[in-house]
Amino acid sequence: MENPLSKFVPFLVGEFPRSFQDLYKKVSQNEQINNENLEKELWQAYEFGSRHHEGQKRRSGKPYFENHCVEVAKILAEWKMDPITIIGGLLHDTIEDTEATFEEIEEIFGHDVASLVNGVTKLGGISFSSRKAEQAGNFMKMLISVAKDLRVIIIKFADRLHNMSTIEYMPRIKQHRIAVETREVYAPLAHRLGMAKVKWKLDDLVLKTLNPEPFKEIEKKLKSSLKEREKYIKIITDSLVKELSDYNIKPQVYGRPKSHTSIYGKMVKRGKAFEEIYDILAVRVIVDKVEECYLTLGILHQNFKPIQERFKDFIATPKSNGYQSIHTTVVGPGGKLVEIQIRTQEMEQTAEIGVAAHWRYKEGSQNSKQVDSHVKWLRELLDILQSEENDPKEFMHLLKIDLFGDEIFVFTPKGDLVQLPVKASPLDFAYNVHSEVGHSCLGAKVNHKVVPLNSELHNGDIVEIITSSSQSPNYGWLKFAITSKARNHIKRYLNKKERDESVKIGEEIITKSLRRLKLLNLKDDVKNAFSKFGFGGKTQLIEAVGKGNISIRDILNKILPQEKQDEKDESEASSSFFSFARKESRSIKLEGISNIMSNFGKCCNPIPGDDMVGFITRGRGVTVHRSSCSSLPLLSEESDRLVPVEWEVARNDIFNVRIKVVGQDRKGLLKDLTESISKLNINLTSVDIKVKEAVATAIFILQVNNLKQLDRVVRIMSKIKNIDSVERSQH
Repeated sequence: MENPLSKFVPFLVGEFPRSFQDLYKKVSQNEQINNENLEKELWQAYEFGSRHHEGQKRRSGKPYFENHCVEVAKILAEWKMDPITIIGGLLHDTIEDTEATFEEIEEIFGHDVASLVNGVTKLGGISFSSRKAEQAGNFMKMLISVAKDLRVIIIKFADRLHNMSTIEYMPRIKQHRIAVETREVYAPLAHRLGMAKVKWKLDDLVLKTLNPEPFKEIEKKLKSSLKEREKYIKIITDSLVKELSDYNIKPQVYGRPKSHTSIYGKMVKRGKAFEEIYDILAVRVIVDKVEECYLTLGILHQNFKPIQERFKDFIATPKSNGYQSIHTTVVGPGGKLVEIQIRTQEMEQTAEIGVAAHWRYKEGSQNSKQVDSHVKWLRELLDILQSEENDPKEFMHLLKIDLFGDEIFVFTPKGDLVQLPVKASPLDFAYNVHSEVGHSCLGAKVNHKVVPLNSELHNGDIVEIITSSSQSPNYGWLKFAITSKARNHIKRYLNKKERDESVKIGEEIITKSLRRLKLLNLKDDVKNAFSKFGFGGKTQLIEAVGKGNISIRDILNKILPQEKQDEKDESEASSSFFSFARKESRSIKLEGISNIMSNFGKCCNPIPGDDMVGFITRGRGVTVHRSSCSSLPLLSEESDRLVPVEWEVARNDIFNVRIKVVGQDRKGLLKDLTESISKLNINLTSVDIKVKEAVATAIFILQVNNLKQLDRVVRIMSKIKNIDSVERSQH
């Protein structure tokens, strides 16, 4: 049995384990922590974790708690996290890997610590798959956990960083899975949260795991050229320090090579050897004040020739993740390119550990604008995740754009900075401002010039949105809207519009059908039958009728099973009106959305198998044409209203198609043609034949299932004696 006095022994004899001493030293170096009971609280957590993990080993054979949990806590201490987060990191595996419970941790260490440990445990249970739908679902779980308390993901970053640094002890197949997951999820998320140091460390560890040979080669070359680099950088730094001292500026100046991943990316992208990559050197200059940053920049450019197109001022226009710094590339001695980063000490902290640098607690609440902005970004994603119309596959695509894509920065007319993904349009900008601005967006002015909504925005553009109360979203917008916010608002609006249209049509179908059947007195009974079909209300039933998913006959059979209705009359009533109202809408799907309001162009009558395109009409949904339709050039001036559509048909769905047959007139010609159609079990709905100067021209209207079936008809008719041509006719 555990001796209850054992946890107090170190205090009595003054001897703590070495690993605890190292941890406490790192934590106590954080001057922002003012806790008289820090040592006692930290030891309590250390002893609890050590006791529960006792006997557990890592794959390397070393004790699990001391060689992983304590190391994770040390990383968090280096990031100057608060004691609650560090204790959470120390205990992050206790619920998952030991008999410790949430309730037990909560009782001893408080609710905050228990919640953090539980949050990390949930993240640990996520298994990422290569299948997009599953992967997207996992992303959702992860982000929901993160948004509750951002410290959960910060602990997870420390955990992942240490696991990646010791990954060589894992089986090769598991190494690959963890490395890919790190590359696809954790490194980009670290970048989005401004944790640059974490990102490049993870990137390098991924490269070391997945591409060990290039990593070793770069590592070897960097080590062999270390003295040469140090000597080279010293020339630049000495010159800079000397010049700055004349202005009473005492900077911290140090040089470092770029990350292995960055160098490898340049080698692959440019197709060059290590020796041919000259801009692998980077110098960082740390000063006290913002104004000293700009003075340093001026002095630097006086001494070394700057590369004009490689200058970026992220102090004046910070990145969306809070990053601030001045970047400039100069031509150093010997013609080598050197990147110089100039920033204050506070900016350095933010650049290294991002959101973690701004995590401050006063009486249990955070007061950092940077943290608030990151949480806002995560919560916006959550709004999308939790919407009714959310599609996991679509979300994965959107997340890849929003999270992993390159960024551009554009300005509002008032000078406010807006971050958007590359290839974003004015429409994306409008929805970023507000959903109502997006819905009523008529056009845009970019740099004071009117441009189409599908224009591509670029860095530095000034964007002004033109709105109109008569404007509303259409399916064509989905072709060029790329941000998750814009696409989801558009789809939500269109889905609501479709529902409203379906309800309206459903009401009319019910009324007209019942009137025809002389059963109008049953109208309320029909609507109240919603529960018999598993619906939660009348509106849902009416909508289903409007979409054609349920017929009046189905409903009457439920409420009047003893009475036999005239199925023919009812069927004709509902189907004729339905056909008029919906125009075979169930056959068409747009951007993954079914049951859209649509009709087929009478000019070309497309059938399944045809390449086709949709044209957004005003008030009549989408008109579907064959891609080769001769009417389409007339629509070229409104090309933004052309949208891609796809078939959504059952095997037995039929479509009308027009066939033109030309041949030499003879006795029995029409008989041979109709028999050839009949043999294929194809319904002939109309035939019109004319003879002029011994040339017969026949127009047939057939009902076929698809293009393949039509091609079979054409081949057989073409083989009939005296037939010159058989072709599909548009008019």
